[in-house]
Amino acid sequence: MSQASRPFVRSRHDRMIAGVVGGIAQRFGWNATLLRAIYVIVSIASAAFPGILVYLILWLLMPEEGSS
Repeated sequence: MSQASRPFVRSRHDRMIAGVVGGIAQRFGWNATLLRAIYVIVSIASAAFPGILVYLILWLLMPEEGSS
């Protein structure tokens, strides 16, 4: 499946909390563990990037993998 045709969904299998970062990593073919580490570092290091708020919004907006 090509990258452009992969859906933007929360992962059911690669999740730590809600599958948001796992779904993003799956969509772009990235390593989920590395993406999680980068996300946490950027969230902690930058006051301008409210990581928890962004995660919660994505959790609400992204459908779960396999749901219609």
